[in-house]
Amino acid sequence: MPTPTHLPPSIEPPKAGDHPALDLLNTVFLLNGTIVDSLQTDQDVLLWLAGAGWPVEHDLARSKPGALLRSARTLREAIRRLVEARKAGKRADPAPLNAFLAQSQSHLKLSPAKGRTLHLERQWRQRTPEEILAPIAEAAAELLATGDFNLVRHCEAPECVLWFYDRTRSHHRRWCSMATCGNRNKVAAFRHRQSTT
Repeated sequence: MPTPTHLPPSIEPPKAGDHPALDLLNTVFLLNGTIVDSLQTDQDVLLWLAGAGWPVEHDLARSKPGALLRSARTLREAIRRLVEARKAGKRADPAPLNAFLAQSQSHLKLSPAKGRTLHLERQWRQRTPEEILAPIAEAAAELLATGDFNLVRHCEAPECVLWFYDRTRSHHRRWCSMATCGNRNKVAAFRHRQSTT
């Protein structure tokens, strides 16, 4: 993959992955013909985590500047190598992902819910960047171990770099998004048919 460039702050990465680990991979994407990385600062990582449903309760002032960003990029590339290898039917070394998993510390917590029921949720310790990223590392490990890789796909648009988990009923999803890559493909196919008639 080419080296991504800086992303303008007003543009968010696409949420096309339908899985948190794939959405992390998709924080590197194509924008106007250029590969961009939406994770440029620790704050970008925190915003992405919150948008993915993993709110962080850690004060970054206690961490070295850039530590969370470096950890997020390291995790992202470890997941990318494993997903690409698994999709290609090859073996890959899980040690980098296992390093993140080894630093995860979590516990279950019961909370009151509606009526007389209880809600069970997992709580993660968030003292270090690796602990902050633990939910994503765990989601990636689960995907790699139990996910149906017939449904983990790379967008069929030749220039697109996005991954997704096909959760459609028919399992025939081909594009990261019908509004972008799917529509461009339809227009290109229509123009090709028009030029050959």
